[in-house]
Amino acid sequence: MTVTEALPEHASGKPLEVWFQDEARVGQQGTLTRIWAPRGTRPRAPRDTRYTWAYIFGAVCPERGATAALVMPHADTAAMNAHLAEISRTVADGAHAVLVLDGAGWHGAKALVVPDNITLLPLPPYAPELNPIENVWAYLRANRLAISVFETYADIVARCCEAWNFFANDIETVRSVTARDYAKAVKK
Repeated sequence: MTVTEALPEHASGKPLEVWFQDEARVGQQGTLTRIWAPRGTRPRAPRDTRYTWAYIFGAVCPERGATAALVMPHADTAAMNAHLAEISRTVADGAHAVLVLDGAGWHGAKALVVPDNITLLPLPPYAPELNPIENVWAYLRANRLAISVFETYADIVARCCEAWNFFANDIETVRSVTARDYAKAVKK
């Protein structure tokens, strides 16, 4: 079965957009990264041992350079429903989105409300390399979220929003980090 065969009837004849979606946890445990230092030295880096975090629910459409994201306190069905609504508002007018996502439990929950302009396309298990949004998390951790100590939950949320907006406002970076030849929309 091809993607176009799996689309609902109401999507027939509409332009298709390919979107990729995933979540990333960001919090006080932090992420270390490489830094320049003289050979033979071990530079100090802050490390937090507390356990407060937030989740960035992110989605990208590489072809348009469009993004949709929410920072949520939990990764669950309610958060996914809110994110699907956000993606739905970002899909081009008159278009239908094919949303590629992994097999997280809340991606296939019975209480999931999928908007009419989105069709979910789950990835096979253990295939994160097929989802280019994984590269976004690596990019954000390397450029905006590493070597950080967050004092409060509000600090975590603010940094997540700042990091995502930094990424989303640079359309060329969105395209270069997430573009894949196999993810081109089907032209009719």
